[in-house]
Amino acid sequence: MTDTHGAGAARDPGRDEGTTGAGPLSAETGAAGPEHHPEIDWVAAERSPEFRELVRKRRSFVVPCTIFFLVWYFGFIVLAGYAPDFMGREFLVDGLTVGYVLALSQFVMVWGLSAWYLRRADREFDPLAERAAARAREAGDRPRRFRRDGETAADPGRVAPQ
Repeated sequence: MTDTHGAGAARDPGRDEGTTGAGPLSAETGAAGPEHHPEIDWVAAERSPEFRELVRKRRSFVVPCTIFFLVWYFGFIVLAGYAPDFMGREFLVDGLTVGYVLALSQFVMVWGLSAWYLRRADREFDPLAERAAARAREAGDRPRRFRRDGETAADPGRVAPQ
Protein backbone atom coordinates (compact mmCIF):
# COMPACT_ATOMS: atom_id res chain seq x y z
CA MET A 1 0.00 0.00 0.00
CA THR A 2 1.20 3.57 -0.53
CA ASP A 3 2.12 6.08 2.14
CA THR A 4 -0.70 8.40 1.13
CA HIS A 5 -4.42 8.01 1.41
CA GLY A 6 -7.03 9.92 -0.54
CA ALA A 7 -5.86 13.21 -2.01
CA GLY A 8 -2.27 12.88 -0.88
CA ALA A 9 -2.96 12.92 2.86
CA ALA A 10 -0.61 10.82 4.94
CA ARG A 11 -2.03 7.54 6.21
CA ASP A 12 -2.21 6.83 9.90
CA PRO A 13 -0.53 3.42 10.27
CA GLY A 14 -2.29 2.82 13.61
CA ARG A 15 -5.72 3.25 12.11
CA ASP A 16 -7.53 0.24 10.66
CA GLU A 17 -8.79 0.57 7.10
CA GLY A 18 -12.55 0.83 6.80
CA THR A 19 -13.16 2.75 10.01
CA THR A 20 -15.20 5.89 10.40
CA GLY A 21 -12.55 7.68 12.40
CA ALA A 22 -14.15 6.65 15.69
CA GLY A 23 -11.66 3.87 16.34
CA PRO A 24 -10.98 0.41 15.03
CA LEU A 25 -13.75 -1.93 14.03
CA SER A 26 -14.44 -4.87 16.30
CA ALA A 27 -17.15 -7.44 16.89
CA GLU A 28 -18.07 -5.84 20.22
CA THR A 29 -18.32 -2.21 19.16
CA GLY A 30 -19.48 -2.26 15.55
CA ALA A 31 -18.53 0.66 13.32
CA ALA A 32 -18.42 3.36 15.97
CA GLY A 33 -19.48 1.38 19.01
CA PRO A 34 -22.01 2.15 21.70
CA GLU A 35 -19.51 4.62 23.17
CA HIS A 36 -20.07 6.92 20.19
CA HIS A 37 -23.15 8.55 21.77
CA PRO A 38 -23.46 7.26 25.35
CA GLU A 39 -25.74 10.19 26.20
CA ILE A 40 -28.53 8.71 24.05
CA ASP A 41 -30.85 6.05 25.40
CA TRP A 42 -31.19 4.08 22.16
CA VAL A 43 -33.99 1.82 23.42
CA ALA A 44 -36.09 4.81 24.49
CA ALA A 45 -35.36 6.47 21.14
CA GLU A 46 -36.59 3.44 19.24
CA ARG A 47 -39.74 3.24 21.34
CA SER A 48 -40.59 6.93 21.02
CA PRO A 49 -43.79 7.80 19.12
CA GLU A 50 -41.86 10.20 16.88
CA PHE A 51 -39.45 7.49 15.75
CA ARG A 52 -42.24 4.98 15.21
CA GLU A 53 -44.18 7.54 13.15
CA LEU A 54 -41.06 8.23 11.08
CA VAL A 55 -40.54 4.53 10.39
CA ARG A 56 -44.23 4.03 9.56
CA LYS A 57 -44.39 6.99 7.17
CA ARG A 58 -41.11 6.11 5.45
CA ARG A 59 -42.16 2.50 5.04
CA SER A 60 -45.59 3.48 3.68
CA PHE A 61 -43.79 5.51 1.01
CA VAL A 62 -40.79 3.32 0.22
CA VAL A 63 -42.53 -0.07 -0.02
CA PRO A 64 -45.11 0.94 -2.67
CA CYS A 65 -42.44 2.83 -4.64
CA THR A 66 -40.17 -0.21 -4.56
CA ILE A 67 -42.98 -2.49 -5.70
CA PHE A 68 -43.83 -0.07 -8.53
CA PHE A 69 -40.17 0.10 -9.59
CA LEU A 70 -39.74 -3.68 -9.57
CA VAL A 71 -42.97 -4.30 -11.52
CA TRP A 72 -41.98 -1.65 -14.08
CA TYR A 73 -38.44 -3.00 -14.44
CA PHE A 74 -39.26 -6.70 -14.59
CA GLY A 75 -42.29 -6.00 -16.76
CA PHE A 76 -39.93 -4.44 -19.28
CA ILE A 77 -37.61 -7.47 -19.09
CA VAL A 78 -40.52 -9.90 -19.52
CA LEU A 79 -41.88 -7.93 -22.48
CA ALA A 80 -38.43 -7.86 -24.07
CA GLY A 81 -38.11 -11.61 -23.70
CA TYR A 82 -41.64 -12.79 -24.50
CA ALA A 83 -43.08 -10.08 -26.77
CA PRO A 84 -40.32 -9.15 -29.22
CA ASP A 85 -42.85 -8.27 -31.94
CA PHE A 86 -44.58 -5.78 -29.64
CA MET A 87 -41.27 -4.30 -28.43
CA GLY A 88 -40.07 -3.98 -32.06
CA ARG A 89 -43.07 -1.94 -33.25
CA GLU A 90 -42.24 1.55 -34.37
CA PHE A 91 -43.54 4.25 -32.08
CA LEU A 92 -44.18 7.89 -33.03
CA VAL A 93 -41.28 8.30 -35.49
CA ASP A 94 -39.27 6.09 -37.81
CA GLY A 95 -36.66 4.02 -35.94
CA LEU A 96 -38.05 4.63 -32.45
CA THR A 97 -39.52 1.39 -31.12
CA VAL A 98 -41.74 0.58 -28.16
CA GLY A 99 -38.73 -1.20 -26.63
CA TYR A 100 -36.57 1.93 -26.82
CA VAL A 101 -39.33 4.08 -25.33
CA LEU A 102 -39.87 1.64 -22.45
CA ALA A 103 -36.11 1.35 -21.87
CA LEU A 104 -35.71 5.12 -21.74
CA SER A 105 -38.75 5.38 -19.48
CA GLN A 106 -36.77 3.39 -16.89
CA PHE A 107 -34.44 6.37 -16.47
CA VAL A 108 -37.32 8.84 -16.28
CA MET A 109 -39.08 6.64 -13.71
CA VAL A 110 -35.98 6.37 -11.47
CA TRP A 111 -35.35 10.12 -11.62
CA GLY A 112 -39.02 10.78 -10.90
CA LEU A 113 -39.11 8.43 -7.91
CA SER A 114 -35.87 9.92 -6.60
CA ALA A 115 -37.17 13.48 -6.88
CA TRP A 116 -40.44 12.47 -5.23
CA TYR A 117 -38.55 10.81 -2.36
CA LEU A 118 -36.30 13.85 -1.86
CA ARG A 119 -39.30 16.17 -1.79
CA ARG A 120 -41.10 13.92 0.71
CA ALA A 121 -37.94 13.61 2.82
CA ASP A 122 -37.48 17.39 2.99
CA ARG A 123 -41.10 18.06 3.91
CA GLU A 124 -42.02 15.07 6.05
CA PHE A 125 -39.24 12.64 6.96
CA ASP A 126 -36.53 15.12 7.97
CA PRO A 127 -38.73 17.10 10.40
CA LEU A 128 -39.89 13.81 11.94
CA ALA A 129 -36.27 12.63 12.20
CA GLU A 130 -35.30 15.88 13.93
CA ARG A 131 -38.15 15.50 16.44
CA ALA A 132 -37.19 11.85 17.04
CA ALA A 133 -33.54 12.85 17.56
CA ALA A 134 -34.55 15.59 19.99
CA ARG A 135 -36.69 13.10 21.89
CA ALA A 136 -33.75 10.65 21.99
CA ARG A 137 -31.44 13.32 23.40
CA GLU A 138 -34.13 14.24 25.96
CA ALA A 139 -34.49 10.62 27.00
CA GLY A 140 -30.72 10.31 27.30
CA ASP A 141 -30.56 13.33 29.62
CA ARG A 142 -32.99 11.80 32.11
CA PRO A 143 -31.52 9.52 34.78
CA ARG A 144 -32.03 5.84 34.02
CA ARG A 145 -34.09 3.70 36.33
CA PHE A 146 -31.88 0.67 35.85
CA ARG A 147 -28.20 0.27 35.13
CA ARG A 148 -26.44 -2.53 33.34
CA ASP A 149 -24.02 -4.70 35.29
CA GLY A 150 -20.77 -2.83 35.73
CA GLU A 151 -22.19 0.54 34.63
CA THR A 152 -21.36 3.42 36.92
CA ALA A 153 -23.44 6.51 37.68
CA ALA A 154 -20.44 8.72 36.82
CA ASP A 155 -20.14 7.25 33.33
CA PRO A 156 -23.55 6.03 32.07
CA GLY A 157 -23.43 3.95 28.94
CA ARG A 158 -19.92 2.67 29.60
CA VAL A 159 -19.59 -0.71 31.24
CA ALA A 160 -16.49 -1.34 33.30
CA PRO A 161 -14.33 -4.22 31.99
CA GLN A 162 -14.57 -7.44 33.95
